[in-house]
Amino acid sequence: MHHAYVERVVDLLDPAGNVLLNMSVEEATERVASGDAARVREIDGQFALWSKRGNLVRLARSIGRPLRYFLAKRAEGPCLIIAERIDEIAAWLRAEGYGDQFHPSYTRMVPAHHLTEIALLGCPDPNPTLTRFFAPQRNRLSSNLDEIGAAYIGTLAAECDKWLDRIDRREPLGVLFSGGIDSGALFLVLHHLLLRRGESPARLKAFTLSVVGSDANASTPHSPLSTPHSSDASQASRFLDELDLGLFLEVIDVPSHELDVAETIRVIEDYKPLDVQSATMALALCHGIRSRYPDWKYLADGDGGDENLKDYPIEDNPELTIRSVLNNTMLYQEGWGVEAIKHSLTYSGGQSRGHIRTAAPARACGFVGFSPYALPNVIEVAEGIPFIELTDWDHSRLYALKGEIVRRGVEAITGLTMPIFEKRRFQRGVVDEAGFEQLFAHSEADYRRMLTAAFAGT
Repeated sequence: MHHAYVERVVDLLDPAGNVLLNMSVEEATERVASGDAARVREIDGQFALWSKRGNLVRLARSIGRPLRYFLAKRAEGPCLIIAERIDEIAAWLRAEGYGDQFHPSYTRMVPAHHLTEIALLGCPDPNPTLTRFFAPQRNRLSSNLDEIGAAYIGTLAAECDKWLDRIDRREPLGVLFSGGIDSGALFLVLHHLLLRRGESPARLKAFTLSVVGSDANASTPHSPLSTPHSSDASQASRFLDELDLGLFLEVIDVPSHELDVAETIRVIEDYKPLDVQSATMALALCHGIRSRYPDWKYLADGDGGDENLKDYPIEDNPELTIRSVLNNTMLYQEGWGVEAIKHSLTYSGGQSRGHIRTAAPARACGFVGFSPYALPNVIEVAEGIPFIELTDWDHSRLYALKGEIVRRGVEAITGLTMPIFEKRRFQRGVVDEAGFEQLFAHSEADYRRMLTAAFAGT
């Protein structure tokens, strides 16, 4: 007798986590259900969506929101659990009596920019099929930096304008701000848009982190983590003062003893050192904002700007060359690609994986985050830049290119000439060198062990 399997899907996603800019959740979900990649590409915003038709489940996400799944086996048929976090999957399995099936490595991350299709057929279950829905055309723009800048920042502004359309004009808006190129441009664009819309710019704040000694009110040279004026705080102040916008700056002082790497690893559910470092500071900043403003909801950030304009020190990664960076579409956003041996099924690759450093801290503190540089429409412009023609494979020209493009773009859109400072990673700018080395005196293997310990408690 043929056994009829009964498949089940459990949805643990928070629908409020989607930031859709051009359609409803229902419309976007229908596009995912259709299986038509071209229609999925038309969804604008940050999203993690799924739909079930018959025994086929389709899932899709942008970089800005994680989307995980786990296939549990039941006597009556397969059960697919869909969630944003690994610990949410583990908790559901344990509550339903399937806890012995769980292992974090059995969870799967939907890779950004791909429509994932899973057939719930019982046992054995087939691998999912992946269809790319976002494939930007490379090198389509001219080599004119003024035109490139206007297109790039103009698209950023258009996406931010749509975001503002969906927010009550009485709601305050925060920018995670260092005075660097990406957060600086984002703040100036939002300020410009609020004025243009006739809305009060007073609802806008630039939040900057400064890690201080164990006594938040007194830093001394004897405290290894003491930074009475962190590099980011000084840079942020200088950036805004040069534009007569200093009143928007709010420095969040966080005592060094509140920085907890093990807690960060639990929040981001990952172990990559650079992401752990960045997320530790992001979590401290978000906790600090939440402590001051219990009802604050919206935070925007500049994550994704470095990936878009390929502004990472290639020399720091022995796996990369300038040719691999410039010849591979969205290498920094997606890693080596879903067909590559080194692609992680559990975590995905590139910023598709690493964006958790920004998304998870904001979510853990109850904020709705917005990362406009990571939106497909903005990435599409960046991928159209003729990087090879503009740099001739020269590292220094590549690193200088980002500042030129963004500065020209901000001036074209807002009329303001933004200051450009030397690049510095977020985690390096909020604490001094000695404090940084003390806090992150761990190897990737240490972080893996911390993550294993965190999962042991799920």
